Amino acid sequence: MAADIKELVQRYKEDRESVYNTWFIDNQTRIKAFRSIRRGVIEVIEAIKAGTFGNDFKGSPLEFVLTCITEQKQVFEGAAHPFYWKPKLRIPDIYENDENKAAFARFLESCLSCSTADRIIREILLLDDWRIKGLGPAVANILYFLHPTHMPPFNTAMLNGFNTVFGDNKKLGSWPAYLEMRETIIRTNEELQPALSKDLGAMSGLLFDVGVGKIALQGNFKIALEFDRAKLEKALNKRHDEVRREQEEENSHLEMQFMLTKMGRNLGYDVWVAANDRTRSLRGVNLQSFTLSELPPLKMPADVLKTVSLIDVIWINRENRQIECAFEIEKSTSIYSGMLRLLDLASSLGDKKYNFFLVAPDNREKEILAQLQRPAFRNIGNVAFRYLLFSDISCNCEALVRFGDDWRVLLKLSKAANSSL
Repeated sequence: MAADIKELVQRYKEDRESVYNTWFIDNQTRIKAFRSIRRGVIEVIEAIKAGTFGNDFKGSPLEFVLTCITEQKQVFEGAAHPFYWKPKLRIPDIYENDENKAAFARFLESCLSCSTADRIIREILLLDDWRIKGLGPAVANILYFLHPTHMPPFNTAMLNGFNTVFGDNKKLGSWPAYLEMRETIIRTNEELQPALSKDLGAMSGLLFDVGVGKIALQGNFKIALEFDRAKLEKALNKRHDEVRREQEEENSHLEMQFMLTKMGRNLGYDVWVAANDRTRSLRGVNLQSFTLSELPPLKMPADVLKTVSLIDVIWINRENRQIECAFEIEKSTSIYSGMLRLLDLASSLGDKKYNFFLVAPDNREKEILAQLQRPAFRNIGNVAFRYLLFSDISCNCEALVRFGDDWRVLLKLSKAANSSL
């Protein structure tokens, strides 16, 4: 095992601003991304097969997939760059070359259905044999969200961290180098006893922190990168700012959950809040103390039920135990992924008309309208999508409770897709 790896892992876990604590552990954005990205990959495959994929990254279903990935903050900040269409270089060559485009679709489709690491590796080698210009192991970031226990993510910082920790000289852009890295990461993880996590994102986060110099600054390891102090200070200050912004976003998200919970209870409903948020507290008050401990019985597959349980707020009729309406609060994550969770809920509840509300900061209104215009969300018979802005709720919460009789009071403030700005 590489020198000092156990001590390095321990420092990584103890650092409150490490990737392990700010991204990997109990991170709602990370947890929610997996299903959204899988659905997005399916859209990419279907668009290529139908001939509607287009000849540019912008506006393609692939852009949505990479947007969901880059929302994972610092760890995947530049994940979309390798997929931008570069006209002068004609790379990555999956936009103009139909054969390459079809090969990419076959690769993604095969990887979606793979259940073992060996099969995924075989598909990677087949893709590499196509020698598609500009399409290298950046694709591993997509594979990670399809198979987190089999495939680690990959970027320049992780590569730098790997080379530093293991005294190696792996090169960027090489699938064979990525697969060699993968073997070392898995073996090292297993040798820790117990492993850091079965999810390889945990180990990759460690390599990322070493690769950007963060652990080097705080731990002063002999394996540290030879960054000058100014660069290290810049890296650390950037992380401080990111953590602070993420905390501010979490606080605004929690504020909205509390307001919607209070509103629902005062209008006569029982309230469910996302399973991973139930233990959160605001000003000494815990959400768990006045929300349901479990959802009413819902006949749906286990994976769909898990997704539905992450919906931010659901109002439930106290008499018939039926779901009346649901809310997805999207402070910085993909509007699209929240809508998919609501659709999963609707598809499992029969033909009743359901009213679902997207709740977002005021500056995301145009983005909401753009998503509501997507073909996938038009003419959905049993779903009525509307949206509420943070200011709508903050300024009118008390009045809505005072003058409303049930959830329909929200229709006075909420807007639909055809609303004008």
